Amino acid sequence: RRVMNAAIEKEIESLRKVKTKALKARYRELFGEESPSSNQMHLFRRIAWRLQAEAEGPLSERASRRALELARDADLRVRAPRAFWDALGASSPATTESLSRDPRLPPPGTMLKRTHRGRPLAIEVLERGFRYDGKMYGSLSAIAYQVTGTRWNGFLFFADGLNTGADHA
Repeated sequence: RRVMNAAIEKEIESLRKVKTKALKARYRELFGEESPSSNQMHLFRRIAWRLQAEAEGPLSERASRRALELARDADLRVRAPRAFWDALGASSPATTESLSRDPRLPPPGTMLKRTHRGRPLAIEVLERGFRYDGKMYGSLSAIAYQVTGTRWNGFLFFADGLNTGADHA
C-alpha cells in the first residue's frame, strides 16, 4: 500500500476550505477544461483524485483490469425509460432497439444453474434481462446481490453456469 505524498495530502486538505469559484479555477488548471459541475463536493473530489493520480502515477495492471471488469458489468441504463418516450409522444428511437446483447450471455431460454450455500439457483436468460424466483432482473449482478446480500460481478458469480451448467430450453 502506498502512502500519500505529504505535500499532496496538505494541498488536498487545504482544498476543503476553498470556495466553489476557486475550486472551478483549480479544476480548469488540472483538467484543461471547464467543469460541467458547480457542486463543491464533486469539484473537491475530482481535484483530489487528479492530484493523487498525477503524484502516484497510473493504476497497476491488475487494478486496471478489475476496473474494466466492473465497468463492463455495471448496472447502467442503456436507454431512457418508456415513460420518457411516452411523455414526448414518441416511441423509443430505433438506435436503442438495435443494441446488441452482451456476447458473454447464452441465448434466451437458457437456464443458468448454480448452488449457493446449499441452495440451488435457477436463472432463466431472457431476450432482455433475467428471471429468477418469479421476478425480472436487468442484470446477473442484481440477482447475485439479491441472493447474497453483497455486491458481486454477476458474470463471476454465475461463471460456472455460464460456462458449464447452462441448459438450453
